[in-house]
Amino acid sequence: MLFKENDVILFQGDSITDVGRNRFDAYSLGTGYPLMVAGRLGLLFPEKKLTFYNRGIGGDRAVDLVRRWDRDCLALKPTWVSIYIGINESWCRYDGGEETTPEAFEAQYRNLLDRTRQTLDAKLILIEPFVLPVQGLNRDWRDDLDPKIGVVRKLAREYEALLVPLDGLFAAASVKADPAYWAEDGVHPTPAGHALITEAWLKAVGVN
Repeated sequence: MLFKENDVILFQGDSITDVGRNRFDAYSLGTGYPLMVAGRLGLLFPEKKLTFYNRGIGGDRAVDLVRRWDRDCLALKPTWVSIYIGINESWCRYDGGEETTPEAFEAQYRNLLDRTRQTLDAKLILIEPFVLPVQGLNRDWRDDLDPKIGVVRKLAREYEALLVPLDGLFAAASVKADPAYWAEDGVHPTPAGHALITEAWLKAVGVN
């Protein structure tokens, strides 16, 4: 079993991780996959006395994580760091005209990983961003997002991190049900979408 007694598991990212968490409650997990993962692990391993933190913030990009990493990651001394970032880089390009190149995204992501490795003895979990082609929405972000997914995969290999390959998993799930069933706007998961992320996350860490 990968988890040890008193492990501290931190979920970091944007709105897909945030999902309405209470900013005034340090232990609030929101209503999405962090809560689902914590519930599952708490059920399976009560003797481990695991602690869970959610520090996702809606609208964040990798550059925002860089600015708050000392406070919202390193200071918490997690033994597991789960990072889910990248879709807002595409959103800001197409809706706001602010582009983040793959090179800049990689440099920002490396900053997070390097600081974590230098300060903590923590296992890393990198989660791919995804986007789905929801009917009725004028959104095709693949040209921008695909290189960033490539960056996440590359860094997972290089830093020997666990990878949660969401982009392919959501594409495959959209064969079983309409894309909007998994993410109504193609980005933000429904409860079923969060359950998909939860199962993929647990599989990546070796929990069935």
